[in-house]
Amino acid sequence: MPRKLPLHVVRDRSRHGKIRFYFRVGLGKRTRLPDINDPAFRAAYMACLGAGVPEPTISKRVERTLAALIDQYRDSARWAELSPATQKQRRNIFAHVIKEAGDFPYREITPEDLKAARERRKDTPAQARNFLDAMRGLFRWAHEAGLVEVDPSEGVKNPRKSRSEGGFKVWSDADVEAYRARWGAETVQRRWLDVLLATGVRRGDAVRLHSDQVRDGWLEIKTEKNGMLVYVPLPAELAAIQGWFIVGETGKPLTKESFGNAFRVACLAAGIDKSAHGLRKLAATRAAEQGLSVAELEALFGWSGGTMASHYTKAANRKTLAQSGARKMHKAP
Repeated sequence: MPRKLPLHVVRDRSRHGKIRFYFRVGLGKRTRLPDINDPAFRAAYMACLGAGVPEPTISKRVERTLAALIDQYRDSARWAELSPATQKQRRNIFAHVIKEAGDFPYREITPEDLKAARERRKDTPAQARNFLDAMRGLFRWAHEAGLVEVDPSEGVKNPRKSRSEGGFKVWSDADVEAYRARWGAETVQRRWLDVLLATGVRRGDAVRLHSDQVRDGWLEIKTEKNGMLVYVPLPAELAAIQGWFIVGETGKPLTKESFGNAFRVACLAAGIDKSAHGLRKLAATRAAEQGLSVAELEALFGWSGGTMASHYTKAANRKTLAQSGARKMHKAP
C-alpha cells in the first residue's frame, strides 16, 4: 500500500482493522472510495475530482484553532496507522480538549501550557500520561507536516507512576478456583475465564476471537492494541468451539465494553474484585515460571522490545532462586 496518498484522499481504520479510503476536501464531507488497489479506484477518484471541489490551502486556512488541527490530524495517514483501540482512546481525550480549549490558536500553545494541563490531571496520573501521549502524537504530526515550527510537547515528561497506582491486580490460583466454584462448566461465565486464562489475550482481543482464527489447534490473531501477530495453542475444548468464543447468555457476541461489565459482575459474584487484565498477568506469570524465554513470551502475548517479557522472566527467576535458597536453608543443620 503506498504511503503517499493522492490529493484529497484520506484513509482510516475500522474497528475491525479494515483500511478504508475516502475523498475529502479540507473539513468537508467524506465520500467513500474503493480500495486504493482496486481497479475501480481511479475512476471513482477522478469522478470526485471532477465535481468542482474547491482547492484548500492548509497553511492559509482561517481555521488555525486547536480544534481544526485535531480534525486535520484525524484525517492524516499517521492517525490511520494507530490501532482502533488507540484511536478510540484519543478521540475521547480530544473531545475534552476541544471542549476546554478548542478555540485556542494551536501555534500559540507552549510547553508550559501542556505542563499546566498535566498538573491539572495530577490526581489521576494515568489520565495525565494518556493526555500527554495524545498531544505528543498530535504535535509531532503537525511539526512533520510543517503546521508548527516547534513541537511544544517535546521535553514535557509524563508523571511518574506512584507506588499506590499498582496497576491491574494479578489473579491468584485461589481466585481461579473460587471463580470456578461459583460458575459451573456449562455456563458462559466459566467459558469467559477459560478463554482469558488459556489465551492470555486482552479483553478487546478476547471479544474478537472466532473459530475462523483457529488452525490445527492453534489460535492466530493480530492484536488490537499494537497489531502484533500472536500464536496460541488451545486446549481441545476451546479449539472445538464453533463461532465466537466470547458470547453472552443469549449466545450472541459481546462488545469489549459489555463483556468488561458482564465479567466484572461475574467476578464480584464469586467474591473476586479483579479484572480480565489480571488474568492476562496470571497467564504470563505461569508461562514465565514454566521457563519460557523472552522471545517465546513475546510471541504468545503480543509484546515487543523485551521490556514486558523480561519483567515476567525476572520475577520467575527470582521465585525459582528463592525456592532453591529456601530448600538449602531447610537442609542446613
